[in-house]
Amino acid sequence: MKKLIIFFWFSIPISIAQNANIEFVNATYPFGTMPSNSIESDLQTAYIQWKNAFVETNCTNGRARVKFDDPNFTVSEGIAYGMLLSAYANDQELFDGLWKYYQSHENSNGVMNWKIEGCDIVNGQNGATDAELDAAIALIVAGNRFGNTGSFNYHQDAKNLIAIIKQHEIESGSFVLKPGDAWGGSNNTNPSYFAPGYFRVYGEFTNDVTFWNNVTTKTYQILNANLSVNNAVDCLVSDWCKADGSYSDIVSWAYNSGKSFYYDAARTPWRIATDYLWYGKTDASDYLDKCVNFVNSVGGLDNIKAGYHQDGTSIHNFQDPVYTGSFAASLLISNNQNIVDEAYTTTKNLTSTKYFATTLRVIYMFTLSGNFFNPVTSVLGTDEIDYAGNNHFVYPNPTSDKLFLKNFEAGTVLKIYTLNGSEVIKVKVDNQENATIDISKLATGAYFIRGEKVKLRFIKK
Repeated sequence: MKKLIIFFWFSIPISIAQNANIEFVNATYPFGTMPSNSIESDLQTAYIQWKNAFVETNCTNGRARVKFDDPNFTVSEGIAYGMLLSAYANDQELFDGLWKYYQSHENSNGVMNWKIEGCDIVNGQNGATDAELDAAIALIVAGNRFGNTGSFNYHQDAKNLIAIIKQHEIESGSFVLKPGDAWGGSNNTNPSYFAPGYFRVYGEFTNDVTFWNNVTTKTYQILNANLSVNNAVDCLVSDWCKADGSYSDIVSWAYNSGKSFYYDAARTPWRIATDYLWYGKTDASDYLDKCVNFVNSVGGLDNIKAGYHQDGTSIHNFQDPVYTGSFAASLLISNNQNIVDEAYTTTKNLTSTKYFATTLRVIYMFTLSGNFFNPVTSVLGTDEIDYAGNNHFVYPNPTSDKLFLKNFEAGTVLKIYTLNGSEVIKVKVDNQENATIDISKLATGAYFIRGEKVKLRFIKK
């Protein structure tokens, strides 16, 4: 017993020291209802528990990996999930280690081979598209939070990866999302990879809006066709399907040949919730309304089971954070504060020891608490986008009291707004060389600054 007590006394300070830079934004999304009961310490605890259980940092050259359920293996999906979590948690050391690991296992198309044994042995070749999609968003967030002048130019890496996705993981001529760089398309796609909120971000970030809007439109066409063609109950899309919504005939290895709302499709409500929270689009709200109807039909979030056939019959009789947390994210569309608060509490309280469930639970908690914000319309970092082309910027970012302005002409009028568009500060720049704004009285969160031909964003700590 004495040895056990000594271990915990020493392990706690080490864990705290390793995670000293963790920082959350707790933004308010422009759409949906935010939980009123989310607590930052919940997020920190969940993140550190995930990190301690599934992250390994002993690969060469500073690389880190996320361990699969079989800890001898790592999958690209897990690396990308880890990149999302570490970027949104402000954990640059881990983020860089994961990105190095991803890059060290790229195939000839520039995407990570999907399954690796340990640190170095490729066990499954070619990419899985969801990994690239998540990694690209994580890189944008990383550039915003860490800057792009260190070991990595994260934003350039994001642009490069988005170009690779466009070339190799979108079917040419159809805008159908392929499940990987080496297979699939109209004959087989995975609805749980559909991330329309991401696609809109890619369009804005790379100035390629028309292309990525076409991918977004195709995404919703396939989702709706899948529900219609297969007479699905509410939002229960299948794991796999063709572009016309019918079942694919080339995934016989999948559970029920990909015909059920199983561990792939379970992520769909969360991915569509992200699109709604970021952009408030009708296509997203229509799908989420179906999710709300389904949650109500089973008697509430506590009654969501692990897996369903498209006719609504359950596959298992137990709960799993993979499903519960995804449906919880969909409930942010509700105007009922009690329902939203219960969604957060249920997600926080339902835990697992499995890689997939534990990882997604933390992502869902970040989403529910405002820490899965849109990286191009909510929060940018030290090297903010300069819309005017005159190298305007603000620093330090994040900051807690004063915001310093650079390259603003004397006489410029600037206004600070919340993410919901409420004006909170109006100032006139008096001195171009030493311009400051006192933001000490602002609530913690994300804001943007607007002036004539100027649009910048910052975080108040």
